[in-house]
Amino acid sequence: MKELELKYGCNPNQKPSRVFMKEGELPFKVLSGRPGYINLLDAFNGYQLVKELKKATGLPAATSFKHVSPAGAAVGLPLTDIEKKIYWVEDMGDLSPLASAYARARGADRMSSFGDFISLSDNCDADTARLIKREVSDGIVAPGYDEDALEILKSKKNGNYCVIQIDPSYVPAPIETKDVYGITFEQGRNELVIDDELFANVVTDAKDIPEAARIDLAIAMITLKYTQSNSVCYVKGGQAIGIGAGQQSRIHCTRLAGDKADKWFLRQSPKVLNLPFKADVRRADRDNTIDVYISDDYDDVLADGIWEQFFTEKPEVFTREERKEWLKKMDGVSLGSDAFFPFGDNIERAKRSGVKYIAQPGGSIRDDNVIDTCNKYGIAMAFTGIRLFHH
Repeated sequence: MKELELKYGCNPNQKPSRVFMKEGELPFKVLSGRPGYINLLDAFNGYQLVKELKKATGLPAATSFKHVSPAGAAVGLPLTDIEKKIYWVEDMGDLSPLASAYARARGADRMSSFGDFISLSDNCDADTARLIKREVSDGIVAPGYDEDALEILKSKKNGNYCVIQIDPSYVPAPIETKDVYGITFEQGRNELVIDDELFANVVTDAKDIPEAARIDLAIAMITLKYTQSNSVCYVKGGQAIGIGAGQQSRIHCTRLAGDKADKWFLRQSPKVLNLPFKADVRRADRDNTIDVYISDDYDDVLADGIWEQFFTEKPEVFTREERKEWLKKMDGVSLGSDAFFPFGDNIERAKRSGVKYIAQPGGSIRDDNVIDTCNKYGIAMAFTGIRLFHH
């Protein structure tokens, strides 16, 4: 098949719409459902991301995409008991590595992942399909599907769930083009390989970046490679825990991603783990309720006449002071930035979210200020010399 007609483009008024190959056949097949324009943008960006994560780490990888940026990305490490609980998978038993990767990719920022498009590095197995079946999602792309997994996915959305199989051997042309305002842009594809060598130039007093942190930094940088710029990514334990995408200011990226990382960690506090939810409150509603509960707007879910909708008894307030104390326990976080940090304020914000390791291009006229701020907190920072803008 050389082309696929789509229902419409980014918006319903943008017709006609299609994807096509100038030469050769399309490198994917639609096994179920009908993908849209944005679905395919998410699918192809996401698949590149997980393919690179698999190559860099040797582990199966998954990402959860929304509006052409990842909401989460992770590799298939085992879930802790607390992670199983905050990702709502504690009832699913031991998950396969691929299913664990998706649970972690989806779970880091469940609010943003609602209605996601999923990309997997490996053939989708039944464990992963069962997990996807019960989440609100628009579709999935993978290099293949086990027979029982495909049957499960085809039953989702009354048979309308979008399932795409991509050819893992496909190699795109080295030059890519796109049209804007009737004008064609052309550039070489970003074929940068992200590996340990990228983190060799450590410019701070603290020099030690252990192997686990190097893996996390690689995950951060690969994630940023497919995230709308400006972008910053916090990673811990093999998964992105906060992604700040598409901000005009670097500090706003750092704050946005840091706030998401903080929420991920706050979900692990006893006060949140022990919230007395009613049995019939759906996962998406629990996610939204928790998001409000751990904010300064907690009254929106704890006021009399409202809390009864969600809880069997009224929870105690999770005060700002209690949240600050809990967040002090956050440590060992890695952070990547797709371009240089122009000021030390980014480091100050990163430190509040437990960042100990940083990778960024360097090259600011205030590099000395950024390095000094890292030295003040014992943070190890590598200059990669590589920018990763993506638009």
